[in-house]
Amino acid sequence: MRAVIQTSVGGPEVLFVAEQPDPAPRPGEVLVRVKAAGINPVDGAVRGGFYPLLGEPPFILGWDISGTVAALGPGVTAFKVGDDVFGMPHFPKQAGAYAELAAARADEIAAKPAAIDHAQAAALPLAGLTAWQGLVRHGGLQAGQRALVHAGAGGVGHLAVQIAKARGAYVIATASPNKLDFVRSLGADDVVDYTKGNFVEQVGNVDLVLDPIGGDHVDESLKVVRDGGVLVSLLNVHDATRAKAKARGVRVERMSVVPNREGLVELARLVDAKKLMPHVAKAFPLDQAAAAHAFLATRPIGKVVLTV
Repeated sequence: MRAVIQTSVGGPEVLFVAEQPDPAPRPGEVLVRVKAAGINPVDGAVRGGFYPLLGEPPFILGWDISGTVAALGPGVTAFKVGDDVFGMPHFPKQAGAYAELAAARADEIAAKPAAIDHAQAAALPLAGLTAWQGLVRHGGLQAGQRALVHAGAGGVGHLAVQIAKARGAYVIATASPNKLDFVRSLGADDVVDYTKGNFVEQVGNVDLVLDPIGGDHVDESLKVVRDGGVLVSLLNVHDATRAKAKARGVRVERMSVVPNREGLVELARLVDAKKLMPHVAKAFPLDQAAAAHAFLATRPIGKVVLTV
């Protein structure tokens, strides 16, 4: 099979296409003929050696896949050859999504939403599960609550805004000036231009904050959470912030996304009900993975994908 590999860490230029052995599905796995692979910020961090999840190269990047079941491993009964599926298998171990074929655990994939194509479906798993798990599993978001989603036009943020609205929340999102209209189009009730002063001066009394930025930004976010509310961070939280939160009865959750079929099924249900739509900023062919990584670094609206 053709796959994008890297033999050293560095910038996008270290990515190149090469022939690799076809993977074989192990017990409990399926072999997926990949039609599209999503690209996420974690991919760039691993590629550059800043987040060594996969150890030393060579390796094949990527976790988000959408494609068709090509073969079944022993014991798999939930799918059949020819089924269209999507998912985020094996995270944070190697999944090898940037390839023509990828093996995936059957309990870490789900039927692809019928309402979208493979490129859109490949944009959904990692960012969508992050948003879903952050808002629902960790945040316990309920109808009628006020939720603040930072970076509302980003890969996670633009999906989180839609998921929160689908759950009946009043949604506030932050964004840069050129992305405000896009975030409004997702259904956000209030959009804050973070370049016009501190968001703390414009937002308050929220039940839940989803923060993908981390560090000092979490401390600032704590100021707008009501006593007894929830603050969910995708990155590290300072001990001092946790102490301030505890004193006010605010629950702080530092989360990492995990593969989960239940969440994928819920995301697919929302897509097919026209309550959730992943936005693909640009799709690149597999042999332009380096250009796709460079484009992602410009912080486009939504997601970037590779088509296979």
